[in-house]
Amino acid sequence: MESALKEVRDGVSVLDLDPTAAVGGGVGDVYGEDAATEDQLVTPWTFSVASGYTLLRDPQYNKGLAFTEKERDAHYLRGLLPPSTTTQQLQEKKLMHNIRQYQVPLQKYMALTELQERNERLFYKLLIDNVEELLPIVYTPTVGEACQKYGSIFRRPQGLYISLKEKGRILEVLKNWPERTIQVIVVTDGERILGLGDLGCQGMGIPVGKLALYTALGGVRPSACLPITIDVGTNNEQLLKDEFYIGLRQKRATGKEYAELLHEFMGAVKQNYGEKVVVQFEDFANHNAFELLAKYRNTHLVFNDDIQGTAAVVLAGVVAALKLIGGTLSEHKFLFLGAGEAGTGIAELIALEISKRTNVPVEETRKKIWLVDSKGLIVSSRKESLQNFKKPWAHEHEPIKDLIDAVKAIKPTVLIGTSGIGKTFTKEVIEALASFNEKPLILALSNPTSQSECTAEEAYTWTKGRAIFASGSPFDPFEYDGKVYIPGQSNNAYIFPGFGLGLVISGAIRVHDDMLLAASEALAGQVSKENLDKGLIYPRFSKIRKISAEIAANVAAKAYELGVATRLPRPENLVKYAESCMYSPLYRSYR
Repeated sequence: MESALKEVRDGVSVLDLDPTAAVGGGVGDVYGEDAATEDQLVTPWTFSVASGYTLLRDPQYNKGLAFTEKERDAHYLRGLLPPSTTTQQLQEKKLMHNIRQYQVPLQKYMALTELQERNERLFYKLLIDNVEELLPIVYTPTVGEACQKYGSIFRRPQGLYISLKEKGRILEVLKNWPERTIQVIVVTDGERILGLGDLGCQGMGIPVGKLALYTALGGVRPSACLPITIDVGTNNEQLLKDEFYIGLRQKRATGKEYAELLHEFMGAVKQNYGEKVVVQFEDFANHNAFELLAKYRNTHLVFNDDIQGTAAVVLAGVVAALKLIGGTLSEHKFLFLGAGEAGTGIAELIALEISKRTNVPVEETRKKIWLVDSKGLIVSSRKESLQNFKKPWAHEHEPIKDLIDAVKAIKPTVLIGTSGIGKTFTKEVIEALASFNEKPLILALSNPTSQSECTAEEAYTWTKGRAIFASGSPFDPFEYDGKVYIPGQSNNAYIFPGFGLGLVISGAIRVHDDMLLAASEALAGQVSKENLDKGLIYPRFSKIRKISAEIAANVAAKAYELGVATRLPRPENLVKYAESCMYSPLYRSYR
């Protein structure tokens, strides 16, 4: 059979290639799909050669009307498709036209999900070519609504669901997944989905959405991505009473029961997929997020996007903004509203960067950063009652309860919101900030849009157009006093796809803080003068694949420098190597 399937180009068949060779981002390319050039023929393998009705139902290989006449004969497709043939470009044009007809974002989300389940390459072609338009649909803010209604819109499972029912059998569950070579896992327990709280099992929309971006923006092959939801119950009474809820109908497991399940999961992942699989923790509650990262960062390749990814993208924005607001990073004073995963993660990375630039111990550089939580300014007199992750930020100061009083007392140059509570940057707060800053930097980072601390319009209006503004969710351009302001979006999607790709292409076995700083520096370096002239502190998403390649190269270089990279020898040009490893969504020709 093999001889019949061989397609020889220049004397070499893709079937003659070493099947264990790591190509296309490091996954063993068993069937030569990525090793072949795009004009070479590939075989549409599933467990056997897919053909006929099966081929049309396989999203990895289905091309719909783009199957050629020759392919229709070779794969028993005659009569299963209308006689017309088309191109991927025309399919993309038709689908974008159809998607734009929907007025409700959730309808667009469902249409894209259906496409992903039907025709994988076309889905990623759409997403890559229309990233600025479709990113708010597959990611924040629409993915938040999708998670809230996940039980109602659920059609076909995507990813793995590991619940308390599977305790003691998690390795067996992982083996049920059809792909054996996994590079990136995004896992959630659904307890803190965006700013929406505990959504239990319905948090699966987050890992699915994040991994779609790993492929579209970072170029990691879809078959190498695995979304996982760990279901330990939910404390959301509304979901427990919802007849369409798809998860366990019980209160959340905590303590020893929770820790044992997570420990079994982490052990099973390493046993099944090896040392170099990236495990990205996503939307865990604060107490679990910090504990899991601390517990496994020295034994697994783990990364928490809420703590570390958010921190890296915000630091990049702040560094880029220095060209607009002036001064060095160490000369600025930072005030945070919100002292959870995101707030303390950002604060720590800023402190590390200041320490690196000034050679001052991080214990000292932290004193330039102040945090406000639900009980007020975090000060040393509160230290005994604080959670461990907040204690480094308890500085000497009299207690202050309200944000407005903290702004007046601390006089920050940068105001950052990670509270998850909308409308907390009031007119009084913003005007106070603007009273002692010529160009105040305001970052309203909470997601989705409804939870943003303030809108772009409010920030520009209340500062009389002087603010440098970015938010977690997108806002439309705003005109004030005859000038159009384009709000930036401090979106983790700038960082995590490129960061993950950098870990994959270097064969990294651990994540180090210096690798996060390297990612931030690479992103800040991609902000052009043209961006800055418009008040933007982030580059346009239309160039995200180039940006991701630069970030991946910087992260990989740091991994080699730190001695945690295993892919040897080191590629000479890491940027070109990163680009060469990126998944292409273009259709392939089948023998």
